[in-house]
Amino acid sequence: MSRRSEVLKPFERKKAFMEDRIEHGIELYRKGFAFLHLSDAEGKPVTGARVRVRQKTHDFRYGANLFMLGEFNSSEQNAAYETLFADAFNIATLPFYWSDLEPEAGKPRFAKESPKRYRRPAPDLCLEYCEARGIEPKAHCLNYAGFQPDWAKGDVSKEKRLLDKRFRELAARYSDRIPSWEVTNETFWGMRIPRYAEFYRQDDLIEWSFETAERYFHTNRLIINEAHSRIWNSEFFYGARSPYYMQIERALRSGRRIDSIGMQFHMFHRAEKEAEATAVYYDPERIYDVLDSYAKLGRSIQVTEVTVPAYSWKAEDEAIQAEILRNLYRMWFSHPAMEAVVYWNVVDGFAAFAPQGDMTAGENYYHGGLVRYDFTPKESYRVIQELFTKTWHTDLTLDTETDELNFKGFYGIYELEIEAQGKSVRREIHLTRECSNHFYLTI
Repeated sequence: MSRRSEVLKPFERKKAFMEDRIEHGIELYRKGFAFLHLSDAEGKPVTGARVRVRQKTHDFRYGANLFMLGEFNSSEQNAAYETLFADAFNIATLPFYWSDLEPEAGKPRFAKESPKRYRRPAPDLCLEYCEARGIEPKAHCLNYAGFQPDWAKGDVSKEKRLLDKRFRELAARYSDRIPSWEVTNETFWGMRIPRYAEFYRQDDLIEWSFETAERYFHTNRLIINEAHSRIWNSEFFYGARSPYYMQIERALRSGRRIDSIGMQFHMFHRAEKEAEATAVYYDPERIYDVLDSYAKLGRSIQVTEVTVPAYSWKAEDEAIQAEILRNLYRMWFSHPAMEAVVYWNVVDGFAAFAPQGDMTAGENYYHGGLVRYDFTPKESYRVIQELFTKTWHTDLTLDTETDELNFKGFYGIYELEIEAQGKSVRREIHLTRECSNHFYLTI
Protein backbone atom coordinates (compact mmCIF):
# COMPACT_ATOMS: atom_id res chain seq x y z
CA MET A 1 0.00 0.00 0.00
CA SER A 2 1.31 3.46 -0.88
CA ARG A 3 2.24 6.04 1.74
CA ARG A 4 -0.65 8.21 0.59
CA SER A 5 -3.17 5.40 1.12
CA GLU A 6 -1.75 4.50 4.53
CA VAL A 7 -1.56 8.05 5.91
CA LEU A 8 -4.89 9.24 4.52
CA LYS A 9 -6.76 6.08 5.53
CA PRO A 10 -8.47 7.66 8.58
CA PHE A 11 -9.97 10.42 6.43
CA GLU A 12 -11.07 8.00 3.71
CA ARG A 13 -12.65 5.48 6.10
CA LYS A 14 -14.98 8.14 7.53
CA LYS A 15 -15.20 10.46 4.56
CA ALA A 16 -19.01 10.59 4.42
CA PHE A 17 -19.20 11.49 8.11
CA MET A 18 -16.43 14.08 7.71
CA GLU A 19 -17.93 15.75 4.63
CA ASP A 20 -21.39 15.89 6.19
CA ARG A 21 -20.13 17.68 9.30
CA ILE A 22 -17.97 20.02 7.23
CA GLU A 23 -20.74 21.01 4.83
CA HIS A 24 -23.41 21.56 7.45
CA GLY A 25 -21.07 23.12 10.00
CA ILE A 26 -19.76 25.75 7.63
CA GLU A 27 -23.22 26.74 6.44
CA LEU A 28 -24.55 26.91 10.01
CA TYR A 29 -21.68 28.50 11.88
CA ARG A 30 -19.44 30.41 9.45
CA LYS A 31 -22.05 32.19 7.35
CA GLY A 32 -25.01 34.42 8.02
CA PHE A 33 -27.50 36.72 6.31
CA ALA A 34 -27.01 40.45 5.93
CA PHE A 35 -30.17 42.54 5.47
CA LEU A 36 -29.63 45.82 3.65
CA HIS A 37 -32.11 48.71 3.85
CA LEU A 38 -31.49 51.56 1.39
CA SER A 39 -32.69 55.15 1.75
CA ASP A 40 -31.71 58.64 0.63
CA ALA A 41 -30.60 61.57 2.79
CA GLU A 42 -34.23 62.41 3.56
CA GLY A 43 -35.03 58.88 4.69
CA LYS A 44 -37.02 57.95 1.59
CA PRO A 45 -36.65 54.39 0.25
CA VAL A 46 -34.19 53.92 -2.60
CA THR A 47 -35.19 51.32 -5.20
CA GLY A 48 -33.64 49.90 -8.33
CA ALA A 49 -30.15 49.60 -6.84
CA ARG A 50 -27.20 47.48 -7.89
CA VAL A 51 -24.94 46.43 -5.03
CA ARG A 52 -21.49 44.93 -5.43
CA VAL A 53 -20.58 42.93 -2.32
CA ARG A 54 -16.89 42.26 -1.64
CA GLN A 55 -15.55 40.55 1.46
CA LYS A 56 -12.47 42.30 2.85
CA THR A 57 -11.68 40.34 6.02
CA HIS A 58 -12.54 37.14 7.87
CA ASP A 59 -13.74 37.07 11.48
CA PHE A 60 -12.19 33.61 11.76
CA ARG A 61 -8.49 33.87 12.61
CA TYR A 62 -5.92 31.90 10.60
CA GLY A 63 -2.21 32.44 10.93
CA ALA A 64 1.23 31.24 12.00
CA ASN A 65 3.99 32.17 14.42
CA LEU A 66 6.05 35.21 13.45
CA PHE A 67 9.25 33.94 15.04
CA MET A 68 11.40 34.40 11.93
CA LEU A 69 10.62 38.07 11.30
CA GLY A 70 13.94 39.71 10.40
CA GLU A 71 15.82 36.51 11.30
CA PHE A 72 17.03 35.34 7.88
CA ASN A 73 20.49 35.82 6.40
CA SER A 74 19.59 38.25 3.64
CA SER A 75 17.29 41.21 3.12
CA GLU A 76 15.73 39.40 0.15
CA GLN A 77 14.78 36.43 2.34
CA ASN A 78 13.38 38.68 5.04
CA ALA A 79 11.30 40.59 2.49
CA ALA A 80 10.02 37.33 0.99
CA TYR A 81 9.01 36.08 4.44
CA GLU A 82 7.11 39.28 5.19
CA THR A 83 5.21 39.06 1.90
CA LEU A 84 4.42 35.35 2.18
CA PHE A 85 3.14 35.81 5.72
CA ALA A 86 0.90 38.79 4.95
CA ASP A 87 -0.49 37.15 1.80
CA ALA A 88 -1.74 34.08 3.66
CA PHE A 89 -2.60 34.99 7.29
CA ASN A 90 -4.61 37.41 9.43
CA ILE A 91 -3.15 36.55 12.86
CA ALA A 92 0.43 36.15 14.10
CA THR A 93 1.76 34.54 17.27
CA LEU A 94 4.51 36.68 18.81
CA PRO A 95 7.27 35.23 21.05
CA PHE A 96 7.14 36.34 24.69
CA TYR A 97 9.36 33.59 26.13
CA TRP A 98 10.60 35.06 29.41
CA SER A 99 14.17 33.70 29.24
CA ASP A 100 14.67 35.27 25.80
CA LEU A 101 12.68 38.45 26.32
CA GLU A 102 14.43 39.34 29.59
CA PRO A 103 17.71 37.37 29.76
CA GLU A 104 19.06 39.95 32.23
CA ALA A 105 16.84 41.14 35.07
CA GLY A 106 15.35 44.56 34.46
CA LYS A 107 16.59 44.76 30.86
CA PRO A 108 13.79 43.39 28.63
CA ARG A 109 14.24 43.19 24.86
CA PHE A 110 11.11 45.16 23.95
CA ALA A 111 12.55 47.67 21.46
CA LYS A 112 12.99 46.77 17.80
CA GLU A 113 16.72 47.59 18.02
CA SER A 114 17.25 45.10 20.86
CA PRO A 115 20.10 42.56 20.55
CA LYS A 116 18.97 39.64 18.43
CA ARG A 117 18.14 36.18 19.73
CA TYR A 118 17.34 33.44 17.20
CA ARG A 119 13.59 33.00 16.56
CA ARG A 120 12.80 35.66 19.14
CA PRO A 121 12.23 38.96 17.30
CA ALA A 122 11.54 41.90 19.61
CA PRO A 123 7.84 42.59 20.35
CA ASP A 124 8.01 46.17 19.04
CA LEU A 125 9.39 44.94 15.72
CA CYS A 126 6.63 42.34 15.41
CA LEU A 127 3.91 44.84 16.30
CA GLU A 128 5.19 47.36 13.78
CA TYR A 129 4.93 44.69 11.08
CA CYS A 130 1.48 43.46 12.17
CA GLU A 131 -0.06 46.90 12.49
CA ALA A 132 1.23 48.00 9.09
CA ARG A 133 -0.42 44.98 7.42
CA GLY A 134 -3.64 44.60 9.37
CA ILE A 135 -2.55 41.35 11.05
CA GLU A 136 -3.82 40.65 14.57
CA PRO A 137 -1.02 39.93 17.06
CA LYS A 138 -1.26 37.26 19.75
CA ALA A 139 1.20 36.76 22.64
CA HIS A 140 2.82 33.43 23.53
CA CYS A 141 3.23 33.02 26.54
CA LEU A 142 3.01 34.60 30.03
CA ASN A 143 3.85 31.58 32.22
CA TYR A 144 5.56 28.68 30.43
CA ALA A 145 7.63 25.88 31.99
CA GLY A 146 11.24 25.76 30.94
CA PHE A 147 11.47 29.41 29.90
CA GLN A 148 12.12 31.14 33.21
CA PRO A 149 15.44 33.02 33.09
CA ASP A 150 18.16 31.81 35.43
CA TRP A 151 17.90 34.93 37.57
CA ALA A 152 14.21 34.22 38.28
CA LYS A 153 14.66 30.68 39.51
CA GLY A 154 14.06 29.99 43.17
CA ASP A 155 11.35 28.90 45.52
CA VAL A 156 7.68 29.13 44.64
CA SER A 157 7.09 32.44 46.41
CA LYS A 158 9.99 34.09 44.56
CA GLU A 159 8.82 32.82 41.16
CA LYS A 160 5.26 34.00 41.79
CA ARG A 161 6.47 37.44 42.88
CA LEU A 162 8.61 37.85 39.76
CA LEU A 163 5.89 36.48 37.49
CA ASP A 164 3.42 38.97 38.95
CA LYS A 165 5.87 41.75 38.09
CA ARG A 166 6.28 40.34 34.56
CA PHE A 167 2.52 40.19 33.99
CA ARG A 168 2.10 43.76 35.23
CA GLU A 169 4.88 45.19 33.05
CA LEU A 170 3.73 43.40 29.90
CA ALA A 171 0.15 44.54 30.43
CA ALA A 172 1.22 48.15 30.94
CA ARG A 173 3.20 48.15 27.70
CA TYR A 174 1.18 45.92 25.38
CA SER A 175 -2.36 45.17 26.59
CA ASP A 176 -3.84 47.87 24.35
CA ARG A 177 -2.00 46.58 21.26
CA ILE A 178 -2.18 42.78 21.66
CA PRO A 179 -5.76 41.50 22.10
CA SER A 180 -4.98 37.87 23.02
CA TRP A 181 -2.54 36.35 25.54
CA GLU A 182 -1.71 32.73 26.20
CA VAL A 183 -1.44 32.61 29.97
CA THR A 184 -0.17 29.05 30.56
CA ASN A 185 1.24 26.46 28.20
CA GLU A 186 2.11 22.76 28.49
CA THR A 187 1.66 22.57 32.25
CA PHE A 188 1.53 18.77 32.25
CA TRP A 189 4.93 18.73 30.56
CA GLY A 190 6.25 21.28 33.07
CA MET A 191 5.55 18.91 35.94
CA ARG A 192 8.12 16.50 34.48
CA ILE A 193 11.01 19.00 34.55
CA PRO A 194 12.90 18.49 37.85
CA ARG A 195 13.96 22.13 38.30
CA TYR A 196 10.36 23.32 37.87
CA ALA A 197 8.55 20.39 39.45
CA GLU A 198 7.80 22.15 42.75
CA PHE A 199 6.34 25.23 41.10
CA TYR A 200 4.37 23.35 38.44
CA ARG A 201 2.95 20.87 40.91
CA GLN A 202 1.33 23.61 42.94
CA ASP A 203 -2.40 22.96 43.25
CA ASP A 204 -3.22 26.53 42.25
CA LEU A 205 -0.86 26.89 39.27
CA ILE A 206 -3.63 27.45 36.71
CA GLU A 207 -5.88 29.38 39.09
CA TRP A 208 -3.06 31.66 40.26
CA SER A 209 -1.82 32.32 36.72
CA PHE A 210 -5.25 33.30 35.38
CA GLU A 211 -6.18 35.29 38.47
CA THR A 212 -2.96 37.28 38.08
CA ALA A 213 -3.49 37.72 34.35
CA GLU A 214 -7.04 38.94 34.84
CA ARG A 215 -5.83 41.53 37.35
CA TYR A 216 -3.68 43.22 34.71
CA PHE A 217 -5.19 42.22 31.35
CA HIS A 218 -8.69 43.49 32.05
CA THR A 219 -10.13 43.45 28.52
CA ASN A 220 -7.80 41.00 26.76
CA ARG A 221 -8.60 37.47 25.66
CA LEU A 222 -6.94 35.01 28.07
CA ILE A 223 -6.01 31.62 26.63
CA ILE A 224 -4.94 28.33 28.18
CA ASN A 225 -2.81 26.08 25.98
CA GLU A 226 -1.69 22.45 26.06
CA ALA A 227 0.34 19.96 24.03
CA HIS A 228 -1.34 17.77 21.40
CA SER A 229 -0.33 14.56 23.16
CA ARG A 230 -2.45 15.56 26.17
CA ILE A 231 -5.59 16.24 24.16
CA TRP A 232 -6.33 14.14 21.07
CA ASN A 233 -4.95 10.66 21.67
CA SER A 234 -6.51 7.70 23.42
CA GLU A 235 -4.27 7.88 26.49
CA PHE A 236 -5.50 11.32 27.55
CA PHE A 237 -8.93 11.75 25.98
CA TYR A 238 -11.88 10.58 28.07
CA GLY A 239 -14.44 13.24 27.22
CA ALA A 240 -15.34 15.32 30.28
CA ARG A 241 -12.99 13.16 32.38
CA SER A 242 -9.91 14.10 30.34
CA PRO A 243 -7.15 15.63 32.52
CA TYR A 244 -6.98 18.86 30.48
CA TYR A 245 -10.77 19.19 30.52
CA MET A 246 -10.90 18.78 34.29
CA GLN A 247 -8.01 21.21 34.76
CA ILE A 248 -9.98 23.89 32.89
CA GLU A 249 -13.26 22.98 34.55
CA ARG A 250 -11.74 23.33 38.03
CA ALA A 251 -10.31 26.75 37.21
CA LEU A 252 -13.64 27.94 35.83
CA ARG A 253 -15.52 26.67 38.89
CA SER A 254 -13.12 28.59 41.12
CA GLY A 255 -14.09 31.79 39.32
CA ARG A 256 -11.08 32.21 37.07
CA ARG A 257 -11.62 33.77 33.65
CA ILE A 258 -10.46 31.57 30.78
CA ASP A 259 -11.70 32.90 27.45
CA SER A 260 -10.28 30.38 24.98
CA ILE A 261 -9.04 26.80 25.09
CA GLY A 262 -5.83 26.21 23.16
CA MET A 263 -4.96 22.87 21.60
CA GLN A 264 -1.68 22.09 19.87
CA PHE A 265 -1.49 19.76 16.87
CA HIS A 266 2.17 18.90 16.18
CA MET A 267 2.73 15.69 14.25
CA PHE A 268 6.32 15.16 15.39
CA HIS A 269 6.66 11.58 14.19
CA ARG A 270 9.33 9.82 12.16
CA ALA A 271 8.40 8.97 8.59
CA GLU A 272 8.46 5.22 9.19
CA LYS A 273 5.99 5.62 12.09
CA GLU A 274 3.79 8.26 10.47
CA ALA A 275 0.72 6.21 9.52
CA GLU A 276 0.57 4.39 12.84
CA ALA A 277 1.28 7.43 15.01
CA THR A 278 -1.08 9.85 13.29
CA ALA A 279 -4.07 7.53 12.82
CA VAL A 280 -5.92 8.74 15.91
CA TYR A 281 -5.12 12.42 15.19
CA TYR A 282 -6.49 12.20 11.65
CA ASP A 283 -9.63 10.30 12.62
CA PRO A 284 -12.57 12.65 11.83
CA GLU A 285 -14.72 11.08 14.51
CA ARG A 286 -12.03 11.63 17.15
CA ILE A 287 -11.45 15.23 16.00
CA TYR A 288 -15.12 16.15 16.31
CA ASP A 289 -15.49 14.16 19.54
CA VAL A 290 -12.68 16.15 21.17
CA LEU A 291 -14.05 19.49 19.93
CA ASP A 292 -17.64 18.64 20.92
CA SER A 293 -16.49 17.59 24.39
CA TYR A 294 -14.40 20.67 25.14
CA ALA A 295 -17.09 22.96 23.69
CA LYS A 296 -19.28 21.90 26.63
CA LEU A 297 -17.09 24.11 28.80
CA GLY A 298 -18.69 27.08 27.08
CA ARG A 299 -15.45 28.58 25.79
CA SER A 300 -14.15 29.10 22.28
CA ILE A 301 -11.37 26.83 21.00
CA GLN A 302 -8.15 27.58 19.15
CA VAL A 303 -5.82 25.14 17.44
CA THR A 304 -2.78 27.11 18.51
CA GLU A 305 0.18 25.28 16.95
CA VAL A 306 0.01 23.05 13.88
CA THR A 307 2.80 21.04 12.28
CA VAL A 308 2.19 18.49 9.54
CA PRO A 309 5.48 17.48 7.89
CA ALA A 310 5.93 16.66 4.22
CA TYR A 311 9.13 14.69 4.97
CA SER A 312 10.72 15.73 1.66
CA TRP A 313 10.35 18.14 -1.25
CA LYS A 314 9.06 15.41 -3.55
CA ALA A 315 5.78 16.31 -5.25
CA GLU A 316 3.99 13.28 -3.79
CA ASP A 317 5.04 14.05 -0.21
CA GLU A 318 4.04 17.69 -0.53
CA ALA A 319 0.70 16.70 -2.05
CA ILE A 320 0.00 14.42 0.93
CA GLN A 321 0.83 17.25 3.36
CA ALA A 322 -1.54 19.55 1.47
CA GLU A 323 -4.38 17.01 1.45
CA ILE A 324 -4.02 16.38 5.19
CA LEU A 325 -4.13 20.09 5.93
CA ARG A 326 -7.09 20.64 3.62
CA ASN A 327 -9.08 18.04 5.57
CA LEU A 328 -7.97 19.32 8.98
CA TYR A 329 -8.62 23.00 8.27
CA ARG A 330 -12.05 22.25 6.81
CA MET A 331 -13.03 20.24 9.89
CA TRP A 332 -11.71 22.84 12.31
CA PHE A 333 -13.37 25.69 10.38
CA SER A 334 -16.71 23.87 10.44
CA HIS A 335 -16.89 23.51 14.22
CA PRO A 336 -18.97 26.17 16.04
CA ALA A 337 -16.54 26.54 18.97
CA MET A 338 -13.45 27.08 16.84
CA GLU A 339 -12.21 30.66 16.50
CA ALA A 340 -8.61 30.33 15.26
CA VAL A 341 -6.09 27.96 13.67
CA VAL A 342 -2.39 28.83 13.81
CA TYR A 343 0.23 26.95 11.79
CA TRP A 344 3.58 26.90 13.53
CA ASN A 345 6.66 27.29 11.32
CA VAL A 346 6.12 28.84 7.90
CA VAL A 347 9.48 28.10 6.23
CA ASP A 348 11.24 24.72 6.17
CA GLY A 349 14.44 24.38 8.13
CA PHE A 350 13.90 27.03 10.79
CA ALA A 351 12.04 25.25 13.58
CA ALA A 352 13.16 25.44 17.20
CA PHE A 353 14.73 22.00 16.82
CA ALA A 354 16.45 22.94 13.57
CA PRO A 355 18.96 25.77 14.08
CA GLN A 356 19.21 28.22 11.21
CA GLY A 357 20.82 26.59 8.20
CA ASP A 358 20.99 23.11 9.75
CA MET A 359 20.25 20.76 6.85
CA THR A 360 20.45 17.64 9.05
CA ALA A 361 17.82 18.52 11.62
CA GLY A 362 15.45 15.70 10.67
CA GLU A 363 12.65 15.41 8.17
CA ASN A 364 9.80 16.06 10.59
CA TYR A 365 11.27 19.42 11.58
CA TYR A 366 13.07 20.40 8.40
CA HIS A 367 10.11 19.73 6.09
CA GLY A 368 7.35 20.81 8.47
CA GLY A 369 6.77 24.25 6.92
CA LEU A 370 4.36 25.57 4.30
CA VAL A 371 7.18 27.14 2.30
CA ARG A 372 10.36 25.44 1.09
CA TYR A 373 13.85 26.39 2.22
CA ASP A 374 14.27 28.39 -1.01
CA PHE A 375 11.13 30.43 -0.17
CA THR A 376 8.92 28.91 -2.84
CA PRO A 377 5.39 28.09 -1.55
CA LYS A 378 4.33 24.47 -1.27
CA GLU A 379 0.93 23.19 -2.26
CA SER A 380 -0.03 23.30 1.44
CA TYR A 381 0.58 27.07 1.55
CA ARG A 382 -1.67 27.52 -1.47
CA VAL A 383 -4.35 25.31 0.09
CA ILE A 384 -4.62 27.46 3.22
CA GLN A 385 -4.43 30.68 1.24
CA GLU A 386 -7.10 29.63 -1.24
CA LEU A 387 -9.48 28.25 1.39
CA PHE A 388 -9.74 31.64 3.08
CA THR A 389 -9.45 33.91 0.04
CA LYS A 390 -11.47 31.93 -2.52
CA THR A 391 -13.42 28.95 -1.17
CA TRP A 392 -14.55 30.70 2.03
CA HIS A 393 -15.01 34.09 0.43
CA THR A 394 -18.11 36.05 -0.58
CA ASP A 395 -18.03 38.26 -3.67
CA LEU A 396 -21.25 38.90 -5.59
CA THR A 397 -23.46 41.47 -7.31
CA LEU A 398 -27.11 42.03 -6.34
CA ASP A 399 -29.93 43.90 -8.07
CA THR A 400 -33.14 44.93 -6.33
CA GLU A 401 -36.36 46.62 -7.38
CA THR A 402 -37.25 47.46 -3.76
CA ASP A 403 -35.36 49.28 -1.01
CA GLU A 404 -34.36 46.01 0.70
CA LEU A 405 -32.12 43.11 -0.22
CA ASN A 406 -30.18 40.40 1.61
CA PHE A 407 -27.33 38.03 1.02
CA LYS A 408 -25.67 35.14 2.84
CA GLY A 409 -21.93 35.42 3.32
CA PHE A 410 -18.99 34.42 5.48
CA TYR A 411 -18.62 36.44 8.64
CA GLY A 412 -16.30 39.39 8.24
CA ILE A 413 -16.04 42.98 7.04
CA TYR A 414 -17.50 43.82 3.65
CA GLU A 415 -17.18 46.72 1.25
CA LEU A 416 -20.39 47.55 -0.59
CA GLU A 417 -20.42 49.55 -3.81
CA ILE A 418 -23.98 50.80 -4.32
CA GLU A 419 -25.26 52.29 -7.55
CA ALA A 420 -28.72 53.89 -7.48
CA GLN A 421 -30.46 57.04 -8.69
CA GLY A 422 -27.44 58.06 -10.71
CA LYS A 423 -25.13 57.88 -7.68
CA SER A 424 -22.35 55.51 -6.69
CA VAL A 425 -21.35 55.24 -3.04
CA ARG A 426 -19.19 52.91 -0.96
CA ARG A 427 -20.20 51.64 2.45
CA GLU A 428 -18.62 49.18 4.88
CA ILE A 429 -20.50 46.66 7.01
CA HIS A 430 -19.48 43.98 9.48
CA LEU A 431 -21.41 40.74 9.12
CA THR A 432 -21.01 38.91 12.43
CA ARG A 433 -22.43 36.00 14.42
CA GLU A 434 -23.10 38.29 17.37
CA CYS A 435 -25.58 40.73 15.76
CA SER A 436 -28.93 40.76 13.94
CA ASN A 437 -27.08 42.10 10.88
CA HIS A 438 -29.66 44.64 9.69
CA PHE A 439 -27.84 47.53 8.01
CA TYR A 440 -29.53 50.85 7.21
CA LEU A 441 -27.56 52.52 4.45
CA THR A 442 -27.97 56.07 3.16
CA ILE A 443 -27.33 56.64 -0.52
